[in-house]
Amino acid sequence: MSPTAISPPQSAPAASADWLDVGHGHRVTYEQSGAMQGVPAVVLHGGPGSGSSPRHREMFDAARYRIVQFDQRGCGRSAPLGETAHNHTEALIADIEILRRHLGIERWLVCGGSWGAALALAYAARHREHVSGVLLRGAFLTGREDLDWFFHGVAAFAPEAHADFISRIPRRWQRNVASWLDRCFARADTRCADIAAAWQAYELRLDGASASFTADASERLIAKYRVQAHYLARRCFLGEAAVVRAASSLRGVPVAIVHGEQDKVCRPSNAWRVHRACAGSRLAWAAQAGHSPFHPATSALTRSATDCFAEHGDFSAWPAPQRSAGA
Repeated sequence: MSPTAISPPQSAPAASADWLDVGHGHRVTYEQSGAMQGVPAVVLHGGPGSGSSPRHREMFDAARYRIVQFDQRGCGRSAPLGETAHNHTEALIADIEILRRHLGIERWLVCGGSWGAALALAYAARHREHVSGVLLRGAFLTGREDLDWFFHGVAAFAPEAHADFISRIPRRWQRNVASWLDRCFARADTRCADIAAAWQAYELRLDGASASFTADASERLIAKYRVQAHYLARRCFLGEAAVVRAASSLRGVPVAIVHGEQDKVCRPSNAWRVHRACAGSRLAWAAQAGHSPFHPATSALTRSATDCFAEHGDFSAWPAPQRSAGA
């Protein structure tokens, strides 16, 4: 059966939601779903600046997992929305630990996609004793090469959307796009709504989707890209070398990596670098998939990885060998 013919799993309904004060005026919202006595797993969303989605729960069997999601500082339903003060990777790592202790969880499976994959590696390297495993999707390495690729190198795949986006940036800043975007959003420039809409359209076009930008979404979208620009201008307070070092420190920790073969936002070579750095990790390519976690092939692989982990406590039996056409 073709992967595209498989019906996607249903999202587990959230069982509880609450706020957590993490200091410096930030309150993060979190929710739990699935089986409260199941395998604990925390889901780290991408962006930076995006937020949790109920669909992220599709990667888990709700009967076997205690699923924890939270919106990072300044993101989603956390408050203050779009706030960049006291918002950096060290703070996010601390927030994950505060949340783990608050929930009384000793060890959990750490799952992250895109920027969330880099954050998952940074957290796991720092708090390995509280990590039962790591599941990464669409790895982002946070370095200059990733930014140059996104803002320039991949433009050939979405030339019209890229031209529309880049035309809003002064020519003298077009080789340092992230820094200019950070300055623009930080001073609440009157052009922020137009820039956010063009940025979103370019990003979505790279993944074969179209933007659905409305006036009602404008302020929330501006907040998302304010946080994202703040992080990207500073290499997410990590940089490629730090992310790769974090991966290399996880020898002995079960690590699974899923990456779309046609991911134009985060290059497949990123997944390969993480896999090579992290001894014993397992890597699977999602056929014909881009960056979206909801492509049928990506969704099927991540769900099979969490099923394997729930059953065996590791990823040694994942991915399952492919049957031949004549089998």
